[in-house]
Amino acid sequence: MVDYADKGNVNQVVDDGKRYEPGYELPLLLFAGFRTLIDRLHTRLATEGHPGLRPAYGFAMQAIGTQGATASDIGRRLGVSKQAAGKTVDRLLAVGYAERTDDPADARRKLVRLTERGYDALARSAAIFDELRAEWAATLGADRVRDMEAALRTVVPAETAYRLDATSWLGGS
Repeated sequence: MVDYADKGNVNQVVDDGKRYEPGYELPLLLFAGFRTLIDRLHTRLATEGHPGLRPAYGFAMQAIGTQGATASDIGRRLGVSKQAAGKTVDRLLAVGYAERTDDPADARRKLVRLTERGYDALARSAAIFDELRAEWAATLGADRVRDMEAALRTVVPAETAYRLDATSWLGGS
């Protein structure tokens, strides 16, 4: 329940003792599920040769894609400023997940491309996500996991299903 009675406690969660599914739990549980999967992924990646890989790097590497991208493109795809994207790119360069190359279509532009190390991290991530999903299926049942995924596909607009710009609404710039 949300307490609107006191202007000082607006949107503060209070327990009124009633038995119901409060609306605020859904986004928190979805985020906790996401966070659990991401944390477990990064624990595994650390043991498989990628100890410094951070969740933000994964989003950035997805934004770079297989064709490469400029810092402006990466910023746009992530919903952050070119400067913020540039900082992330600089970190990816420093740890060997990406490299800067000349754009064959425009000599004035520099592209950021994934290195073999970057591709390895993404390939390992995909395999680990498959294993984590299988663990959820073993715990919850394969049908329940498929039903949950189908239900989420129903309520999540298709055009936003795979957006990478979470930082823009989490307060990043």
